[in-house]
Amino acid sequence: MNIAQATALALALAVAGTLFGRRAWTLYRLLRSGKPAARFDDVRARARAEATVVVGQSKLLQRLLPGLMHAAIFWGFLVLFPTIVIAMTGAVDPRSTLPWLGAQGWYALLVDVFALLVLIGVITALVIRKVQRPARFKGSHLGEADLILALIAGIVTTLLLWHASQIALRLNDYPAPWAPISESLSHVVAPVAPVLERVAVWAHVLIILSFLVYLPYSKHLHILVAAFNVYFGRTRSPGRIEPIDFERPEAEVRFGSARASDMTWKQMLDTMSCTECGRCQDVCPAYATGKALSPKLLIMAMRVPNAVSDDIVWDCVTCGACVRECPVGIEHIDHVIDLRRNLVMVESRFPEEAGTMLRDVDRTSNPWGKPQADRVQWAEGLGVRVLQPGERAPEVLFWVGCAPAFDERARKAAISTAKLMQMAGVDFAILGPREGCTGDPARRMGDEYTFQRLAGENVATLNGAAVKKIVTTCPHCFNTLGKEYSDFGGTYEVVHHTQFLADLVHEGKLAPMPSEQTITYHDSCYLARHNDVRAAPRELVSAVGQAIEMPRNRERTFCCGAGGARMWMEEKRGRPINQERVREAVATGAETLAVACPFCTVMLDDGMRETGAKMQVFDLATLLAEAVERRRALAT
Repeated sequence: MNIAQATALALALAVAGTLFGRRAWTLYRLLRSGKPAARFDDVRARARAEATVVVGQSKLLQRLLPGLMHAAIFWGFLVLFPTIVIAMTGAVDPRSTLPWLGAQGWYALLVDVFALLVLIGVITALVIRKVQRPARFKGSHLGEADLILALIAGIVTTLLLWHASQIALRLNDYPAPWAPISESLSHVVAPVAPVLERVAVWAHVLIILSFLVYLPYSKHLHILVAAFNVYFGRTRSPGRIEPIDFERPEAEVRFGSARASDMTWKQMLDTMSCTECGRCQDVCPAYATGKALSPKLLIMAMRVPNAVSDDIVWDCVTCGACVRECPVGIEHIDHVIDLRRNLVMVESRFPEEAGTMLRDVDRTSNPWGKPQADRVQWAEGLGVRVLQPGERAPEVLFWVGCAPAFDERARKAAISTAKLMQMAGVDFAILGPREGCTGDPARRMGDEYTFQRLAGENVATLNGAAVKKIVTTCPHCFNTLGKEYSDFGGTYEVVHHTQFLADLVHEGKLAPMPSEQTITYHDSCYLARHNDVRAAPRELVSAVGQAIEMPRNRERTFCCGAGGARMWMEEKRGRPINQERVREAVATGAETLAVACPFCTVMLDDGMRETGAKMQVFDLATLLAEAVERRRALAT
């Protein structure tokens, strides 16, 4: 052992450890100052997320080239991690290595292979950033990324050069043929091997320590904290919003976020974990149509929440595309909803037309401001049973929702669904005037007070009626009744009407006759992404016509523009989201645009009119009813 080199290593470790430790402790204290968040349950699901998202790189691999690039670097560092200890041992004593592992030929081969893969990954990253230059990197700290890539390249390059010089000097403990890349390089570096061996190993160690010190001060802090953020991610439905506990003492109730100190520790961890990769920005319908919102820039700005403008907050459609795309488990919607909660409940600051909607929901229990008695008008002449207090509960409660009850275009889906259930002999009923707004528009606007009041009233009605199974045409109601009402004592089996109708077709209770009509289906964000209902609607499309898929479909669908209560807000910035989706539908060449959501029906029908497109918009229930009638007409 060389005493001077051992002393130098100890000093370098002490300096790097101190600088890293001080910064790590500061960040830890910052997280501890965050508001509480219940994220320590469901260990099995959290471990599964670590295995698939972190180790398996599943989200990154959704985009093959950049995914493989990142996976090569990440997996490479997992494999190469023991070489840090080996290099520090070698820096002190050239003839020493890590016991057992340092002498294994198979590990030497892995080191060679993964060092090369890391280098290829770095080169690929540079090509993507410097040649392709995708728009998703707009606003990111590109200079920091270049420095990190240079450090990574320096780490693996010095490692290979050190191994090559070791082999040239016969200092390797592993069989040289097991390290083909290093062995080949050894012939090249042989003349300078005595000097290179010391220079390379010390350069390797110092670059690693510099990397360690730099990370917690840079945007690449995610390398250290992303795995924790994924572990503490939401294990329940991504469509669910955390409630506010108004029963706590007023001083402890958190009315959203106005400043960093209002954020939960998980939200703080989100801001530390952002890689600035822009994948969220790339799929955001608001950003894609020229709005102020970029989910990436929002999270970067959340490090100082009062730097987020109102336009950014209100542009969000809470479609969840950003959350699904994020490779490090950031929950963008939670941030947006908390910002809205502060604006609505604390500052009373929101778009004027949204204020009208909130008043109508609070006053009449529906966003249209219509009397509750009008909720049954859509069913006139259909013979639909209206469940009265004290009556026998039906096998299925048909939860109609506000849009089908009060909007002429949306009510066609409710009528068709009711007729199909009657044809199939289903024992069902509706609540009529006793059905209230689920409160989803108010909650997505940030008015948690109104949401919880409506939730309590609806849960009391449903529980009093002994309801067990609910069918609804509205994905927003489907999400709220099935997931968010569980926080208020409402536990029901909630089925979307496409699922229910597809089951009736499978059971032979409905027999549709498909036509030659070409149909492209629009996935609702709340159905396909928030609640994973993608197969049943497509089964219905195939049962009634000829399916043509849009490019953005299933869990990677593009929003109609209605979510996040945006249906009641004017689009004053950029291009209308619904028109963007309509153009995509028209480009398929299909005759009909099928939907499975009353809000999508209204938004996309408006988009057709606004763009002058001739395509018709129909709910799948209406198309199925027509197909069943075709079969019946043929039989007679």
